[in-house]
Amino acid sequence: MQNQEAHFLGVDVGGTHLKIGLVDREGNILDFVKEDTTSYRDHPEGFGTAFIAGLEKYLTKYPQVKNVGIGLPGMISKDRTTALEIPAIPTLNGFNLKGKLEERYPKYEFALENDAAAAAIGEFYFGKDDPSQNFLFITMGTGIGSALVLDGQVFKGSRGNAMEMGHMLSKGAARLETLIGRQGILNIMSRLIDAYPEKAGVLIGSELGTHLLVDTAKAGNPVSLMVFEEVARILGEAIVSAIRILDVTDVYFGGGISAGLEFMMPTLDRTIKQYLTQYYGKDLVLKKATLENNAGTLGAAALCFMGSGL
Repeated sequence: MQNQEAHFLGVDVGGTHLKIGLVDREGNILDFVKEDTTSYRDHPEGFGTAFIAGLEKYLTKYPQVKNVGIGLPGMISKDRTTALEIPAIPTLNGFNLKGKLEERYPKYEFALENDAAAAAIGEFYFGKDDPSQNFLFITMGTGIGSALVLDGQVFKGSRGNAMEMGHMLSKGAARLETLIGRQGILNIMSRLIDAYPEKAGVLIGSELGTHLLVDTAKAGNPVSLMVFEEVARILGEAIVSAIRILDVTDVYFGGGISAGLEFMMPTLDRTIKQYLTQYYGKDLVLKKATLENNAGTLGAAALCFMGSGL
């Protein structure tokens, strides 16, 4: 098979679902499956063993695939073989996933990466707006994930797990993820509804969620707009610290909460530029990543390109 005809398998591993895509070299998803992981998590031999066995049906389904990329939601070894700390799937901790996969499927090439770093690599290879060679990638969803792409490669740090911005300390020594991960945002939302009931409108009595937040902000709800302003202020201050340390000019935002980026952008821009000198601020680019809901799957598939010569 010629390289230009090659297909790759991208597997985005989450706490509750696997997202599996058959991807071509241009980043087109040719087939997609979302699979519940309950049976994997409940398996008596652990998630890793069940995952390896479960992968066989996809390798059989897509016989043209020889390269598989896998994004994991947590910390992995620097050599990208072993899961270290995967909070959503603790039975994976200490499991040499790549080694076990290679034992079971010796004719295949496997690549592992942290899921946020994988999404960043996906943006680098498949992004629609000619991505920079160097950028900070921040994904906002259930938690806060981040990665630095440096000269087209994931910056790993000395032991392999650099750029955990979600665990940076912020206001009141709380972690950034606690403050503006999904639950933190809902806490802000609830607090502001209580503080401004006369402005909350349809938010009062509704089941709070991030989709509701985005939809009501688009409709001009004052409280929803205040929520995004507060989130942007907290995130912007963290980005200031990251830019000072990394000297990076491009910051891309992904994840479900980035659907509301337009409502955060004025406060983000103002906060960041308020605390940076002209050197850092004059070339600053803040923008939404382009892969959106497909970032995890496409990012996992893009791992197959890293250092492979494909």
